[in-house]
Amino acid sequence: MDTAPFAAIDSTLVLLTVEEAARRLQIGRTTCYQLIRSGELESIPVGRLRRVPADAPAAYVTARRTQNRAA
Repeated sequence: MDTAPFAAIDSTLVLLTVEEAARRLQIGRTTCYQLIRSGELESIPVGRLRRVPADAPAAYVTARRTQNRAA
């Protein structure tokens, strides 16, 4: 199995597809859409497409870590 597409993260990307964001978070595509719908993961519409800002997955993880520390 070729893992090159998963290993290479293009740091020049400004927007990610939902699938790319899910891969970075190591979650499923459906779970990623649920996070977007709930507002936990930032996304923006681009025409008929849904894109996730490249820094949003890290912001989501930071928010979850902060939440867990407060609990």
